[in-house]
Amino acid sequence: YRDLHTFELQAPTRLIEWARESRVCVAGYGQSDGNEILQLIPPPTLLTKETQGLCPERDFKVECGGFSERPVYSLKYVPDTSLLITSGPPDSSLQVWQVSAEDSDVIKSVSPIATENGTGQSWAKIATISARAPWVLHGSRLDRVQITEVESRKNIYTAASGGSEELSGLAFLDCNTLLLCCTTGQLCLADIRQPQSLVEAMSVPSAPFSEQWCMGTRHGAQGLELSSQPVARLSSRGLLTLTDLRKTSEFLALAKARVPSPASGVEFLCVSWAPALEGCLAISGFDGTVHVYDMQSWDSSGREAEPIFVHKGHAFGGAGCSGDPPLVTVHTWHLQKPRTLLSAASDGSLHVWDWVQPCGKC
Repeated sequence: YRDLHTFELQAPTRLIEWARESRVCVAGYGQSDGNEILQLIPPPTLLTKETQGLCPERDFKVECGGFSERPVYSLKYVPDTSLLITSGPPDSSLQVWQVSAEDSDVIKSVSPIATENGTGQSWAKIATISARAPWVLHGSRLDRVQITEVESRKNIYTAASGGSEELSGLAFLDCNTLLLCCTTGQLCLADIRQPQSLVEAMSVPSAPFSEQWCMGTRHGAQGLELSSQPVARLSSRGLLTLTDLRKTSEFLALAKARVPSPASGVEFLCVSWAPALEGCLAISGFDGTVHVYDMQSWDSSGREAEPIFVHKGHAFGGAGCSGDPPLVTVHTWHLQKPRTLLSAASDGSLHVWDWVQPCGKC
């Protein structure tokens, strides 16, 4: 490692979200009341673009926080505002939170965003954008996707019914184009200017029926051409695919990640692109590790790929309160520092780490 910081949270955590002024938001997913939502100030070394040697302050600090009565399974900061949006069981409604001003340390709940036929639906996946106004894209199934204006609660868009497959993720590609990923691996593109149009982009390689998939799009890629945004998909048995949305008849690349065993489901699977490091992505959700890959040399053979770095810090943290080894529940990349990532695990540990640059391109 070049650098490693750790922070212990009070409960298992499955969210990490960059907020304004390089703050970090995290939230708990326990089933009991009182799941924490915290906004943390990162260590000073993470607040500068240049590496600055030794620093006396090496820990995160809690800036403000609140409590959710329900588990928080998804959390997104609304760009250019002081709002957070969360979702979680037992339904697909959204909870809106106000991060208080400097003279207060409380994150306050404001009125929720109810969803039509939300009762009985699984928790909603969410994405946010503020290109025109603060919007939230949300839905739990392919036929339950909509865009809501956060402040007015006005419905902006409802996707045409394209089946009832469960969603594992969704994203804004730009202010008009949406990308949806089903747990089956199917990708769908939608254009809000054409509400009745929902186009399947690409299926996945032949795989067992029980296999589940998640996707990763390039962070902060809004405004870029669609062609410059390859999509990564990760399966519960470690298969990785890269897809060019301009040419969906074939894969850009296909590889097998070196994972110890298949994941039990899609709940904690995570694949993400490095925003400041060309051709690198990271995966987690199989055990207590995070794997980083340089995919620039991948082809369509599907052979096993060798990670360029494996973060094992969570795996050595000891068993959690359940007695099971820690499982990495989420990770994310620093927005400016090329090889710096944050990761959280089921034992409440939060790590931020930077590895020494290898000899290769990354």
